[in-house]
Amino acid sequence: MTDLAALQARALAKSAPEPDEGLIVCDNLVRVYRTEGVEVQALQGLDLTVEAGEVLAVVGASGSGKSTLLGILSGLDLPTAGRARVAHHDLLTMKRRERLDYRRSTVGFVWQQTGRNLLPYLTAMENVALPMGYARIPRRQRAGRAMELLDLLGIADCRNRRPGELSGGQQQRVAIAVAGANTPRVLFADEPTGELDTVSGEEVFAALRRANAELGVTVLIVTHDPAVSEQVRRTVRIRDGRTATEVLRPSAGGAGREAGVAEEYAVLDRVGRLQLPREYTERYGLHRRVRLTAESGHIGVWPDNGAERAAPGTGAGQDGQDPARREGDDG
Repeated sequence: MTDLAALQARALAKSAPEPDEGLIVCDNLVRVYRTEGVEVQALQGLDLTVEAGEVLAVVGASGSGKSTLLGILSGLDLPTAGRARVAHHDLLTMKRRERLDYRRSTVGFVWQQTGRNLLPYLTAMENVALPMGYARIPRRQRAGRAMELLDLLGIADCRNRRPGELSGGQQQRVAIAVAGANTPRVLFADEPTGELDTVSGEEVFAALRRANAELGVTVLIVTHDPAVSEQVRRTVRIRDGRTATEVLRPSAGGAGREAGVAEEYAVLDRVGRLQLPREYTERYGLHRRVRLTAESGHIGVWPDNGAERAAPGTGAGQDGQDPARREGDDG
């Protein structure tokens, strides 16, 4: 009986969700759309953790699932399965009123289309002050708060201009001020520089970093542009509805790495799944199933070529070379 109780306790502990490891936690997130008998799997077990205070970019091609992920994290959509939490809010169990409060106070948004960010008949200052009314911030405090945000982002001189009188870059910086008006924990930016030239785009990224540093808001940028990785320390790439790789760009003086040099990593999810980059799978003929060998300090991944390889665990192929040596020779 004691053994049975121990087994049950162990099973319950194993099935219980792990404690949150960050401000944003997605665990085995699945989103399936069904229309007219057609089933589309937009997210296929995506895992993601974002620490408080990070500036993170989520990059992926069209159809990779990044927009679906943003819709779920913003509270506008619900996953089919899995777990998603933002600032201790369980996005699967929130009621309608809770979702409204969540979007008003916990998160802020900057969309690619300026028409979704700013009201054309209000000045920049009025646009920034508007969401404070929904949060019931006293009227006498709104103007001062709006002016502080515009000044922080370098556009205080635009306070009395309407959106039509602003450049695209200025509009997006006002939009960042609007998103930060109610001191959110997280700021989501959907392709914030997609309609801007290079110079204006860099100004917008600088404004996002300033909001992160000065306001303490965590920033998550969703984009299809891989060049964004040069603007942030950490970039997560989504492929086929899962997190595939991460690029880390260390700050100056990073231990063990040359300052400013980015490194790319494959992502291992909670259950041990790993997406190998397509260039490797094609280069080494990896299809359907692979054989793993325990090497000294690493794992060997071998194509399923039957007797062409030595038995697993030998650490070498028929020619006595290990996978790392083969890769070097092929290069």
